[in-house]
Amino acid sequence: MLTLYFSPGSSAMATHIALHEIGVPFERKLVSLAAGAQHAPEYLAINPEGKVPALVIDGRVLTEVAGTLYYLARRYPEARLWPEGGIEDEAQAISWMSFIASTIHPARRAGDERWKEVFVLAEQRLGGRKWTVGGRCSIADIHLFRLYWRFVDTLGPMPDAYPGLTAHYERMMARPAVKKTIEVESAIGYQLPR
Repeated sequence: MLTLYFSPGSSAMATHIALHEIGVPFERKLVSLAAGAQHAPEYLAINPEGKVPALVIDGRVLTEVAGTLYYLARRYPEARLWPEGGIEDEAQAISWMSFIASTIHPARRAGDERWKEVFVLAEQRLGGRKWTVGGRCSIADIHLFRLYWRFVDTLGPMPDAYPGLTAHYERMMARPAVKKTIEVESAIGYQLPR
C-alpha cells in the first residue's frame, strides 16, 4: 500500500503526478503547509524534516521528490517513466533531477530575477527537445514541469520568453495524470507562499 503525504502545489505535486501516471491505488494524506501541519508531532514522526512529499511504502517512509520519483519509475516499469536508452539516458535523467533539485528549486527564494535566470538555463538545457531525456515523458519531465508550473502560476512569463519550456508545459498539461492531479489539488486549494 502506498500513502502520499502532500500539500497542493508543493514539491509533492510531482510525486502525486507520478502516482497518477503509474495508475496504482494510493491513499492521499493532506499536510497543510499553510496551517503548519508539517510541524505537528504526528507528521514529524513520519518525516522529521517537516517537508513533503513523504511516500509511505508498506509502512516504510521515503522522502525527497527525486527519491520518490525514482522509486515509482523503477518499481512500476510498465509506466515507462524511467529512460530505456541505456546508461547515458539514465545518467541524463539523474543529471536533470540534480539540476532541478539543486539549481531550479532553491532559485525562487533567491528572488524573481534568479528564478528567471535558472529557467533560461533550463531552456538552454532542454535545447528544443520535446522531452528532457529520450523520446518520451520521464520522471525528469514531471519534476521540471512542477517547478515551471509554479513559475508560470506566480510570474506569468510571456510564452516566447521560454518557448521550449512553454511547449513542454503545454504537453504536460495535456497529460491525463497532470489533469487529474490538478483537479484533486485545486479542489483542496492552493495556499502557496509567493
